[in-house]
Amino acid sequence: MGTIKALCISEKKGTLKTPVHKALFQTEWGMVGDAHAGRWHRQVSFLGLAEIEAFRKRGIDVKLGAFGENIVAEGFRFKDLPVGTRLRAGEVWFEITQIGKECHKSCAIRSQVGDCIMPREGVFARVLHGGWIEEGDALEITEEKISLDAAIITASDKGSKGLREDE
Repeated sequence: MGTIKALCISEKKGTLKTPVHKALFQTEWGMVGDAHAGRWHRQVSFLGLAEIEAFRKRGIDVKLGAFGENIVAEGFRFKDLPVGTRLRAGEVWFEITQIGKECHKSCAIRSQVGDCIMPREGVFARVLHGGWIEEGDALEITEEKISLDAAIITASDKGSKGLREDE
């Protein structure tokens, strides 16, 4: 089990993210208002606090969100979690879809200090079930199944008009 230390958002791609105290995550979209949200496999990014602190020990003062991460958590080394791992914070469920990534040549941190840890240490996930998360919330690996209610409704114009038998 870990603890969420920061939730970070940016309205434009290629810019540093800014910490917020509370964020809404939308199912199969990502963090509402974040430029990287969308219908793809990298809706949300995670980075461990320990990896950020190790980077800071090199004498480089970076703020949370500087690597483009949406969620900073203590208690995990995210890159050691396999693709398919499910994480839960309250009612919000995530599934890890990618470990690491190719660094942008125009990455703000890389251009400032010559290195960026997100390609090596960060992971990406999609939002399986949305809701609100706040700083300080618990984050856990879970093997629970998501319980969802669903119904199928079939409507037929021709059947309702008596043009064919509605089966």
